[in-house]
Amino acid sequence: MVSEVPLDVLSEDSDTGPAPVVAVVGRPNVGKSTLVNRIIGRRQAVVEDVPGVTRDRVPYDAQWNGRRFTVVDTGGWEPDARDRAAAIAAQAEIAVQTADVVVFVVDVSVGATDVDEAAVKMLRRSHKPVILVANKADNNSLELEAVSLWSLGLGEPHPISALHGRGSGDLLDDILNALPEPPPIVEDGPRGPRRVALVGRPNVGKSSLLNRVSKEERAVVDSVAGTTVDPVDSLVEMDGETWQFVDTAGLRKRVNQASGTEYYASLRTAGAVEAAEVAVVLLDSAETISEQDQRVLTQVVEAGKALVIAFNKWDLVDADRRIYLDKEIERELKRIPWAIRVNISAKTGRAVDKLAPALRRALASWEQRVPTGALNQWLTALTQATPHPVRGGRAPRILFATQAGVAPPRFVLFTTGPLDAGYQRFVERKLREEFGFEGSPIEVSVKPRKKTGPGGRGKAHG
Repeated sequence: MVSEVPLDVLSEDSDTGPAPVVAVVGRPNVGKSTLVNRIIGRRQAVVEDVPGVTRDRVPYDAQWNGRRFTVVDTGGWEPDARDRAAAIAAQAEIAVQTADVVVFVVDVSVGATDVDEAAVKMLRRSHKPVILVANKADNNSLELEAVSLWSLGLGEPHPISALHGRGSGDLLDDILNALPEPPPIVEDGPRGPRRVALVGRPNVGKSSLLNRVSKEERAVVDSVAGTTVDPVDSLVEMDGETWQFVDTAGLRKRVNQASGTEYYASLRTAGAVEAAEVAVVLLDSAETISEQDQRVLTQVVEAGKALVIAFNKWDLVDADRRIYLDKEIERELKRIPWAIRVNISAKTGRAVDKLAPALRRALASWEQRVPTGALNQWLTALTQATPHPVRGGRAPRILFATQAGVAPPRFVLFTTGPLDAGYQRFVERKLREEFGFEGSPIEVSVKPRKKTGPGGRGKAHG
């Protein structure tokens, strides 16, 4: 149990001075204490699924990226509160006045309430920097609902799940950026090795490629398919950068059709893809693109990972095979024309040096963010030049768009009605033509305006 201490006697470090203060405020039961526990990295703030558990200002020491600060948990704030609730609200207001930065928490599953709007007025009077948090965004659908909180006028909402940790790292980065003192100057180091999954059907050359790029025998290579069963992690120096490669078992069958060792190998391979940031899918250039190859590609795309397709064994490809391969690529890979392709030979080392630049391009696209202004200017021009086809005497319009996230990039189109699937694909294709995203899947979803009643004007639901 952490004892409460007055904010004016918080401990100081002789070298760095007093720690800046971050106050977490919001109406009752929006998850403030759960968020405090997430920020401090331990379960100390009392959490219960009923409002009013936290009553006083309770400070805790916190640290993120080498920066020390104090986070203050507060009770639920309500306007016109009486008796004990009034004392709790007063404590929350004092926390706001004594804070350097205020984190205002809203329950995204409920949306902005009258109490939240009243709290915004109180926060504006404080003239303190405010970070708007859309808590309980436990899945992608709820994360998209955070867009509606722009209406509070506090800037961009930060969708997070304090309970599960979604988005908490990005939120902490933004809290540090908002603190009055810059983080201490430290020598910049690498962000850590980028995680690369080597995947493909059996005997396509994954282990040979790993040995080639690592310049040593890291994995067992055998002409017998299925030598690799467990994913093998290797730190590899490639093109002046350290990468974390995972060599995985070849996927022969669907997981639900595999048995024994192969079943568990398939599960571990799927786990390696999930844990990776980018996947290198190896295809055998000398053989026809198979159903197994397609299944591997689908697994990577559905996992939302950046993608580089490496056509291995290029040393075995003659002129005739190249003609047929070009036709196969056009036919079999037409659903993923955005994938970066490199032609290599793990055996001879041909063009293996092209792999690192391809991985960097794919990862840059995977993490690319398009500014909202630029996105909507482009979209307005696109829809004016090519409006949606008229259906039933009217055509749905795209009101505006926003990028809901990265890794992979996710976009939401707010519309007056459902879009034809073909027009949605057209927007996605043009989005790629304008902004790139080479080597990364992108997700485009549509949020039709919610009807408020028969004949009534609705508003964008989100």
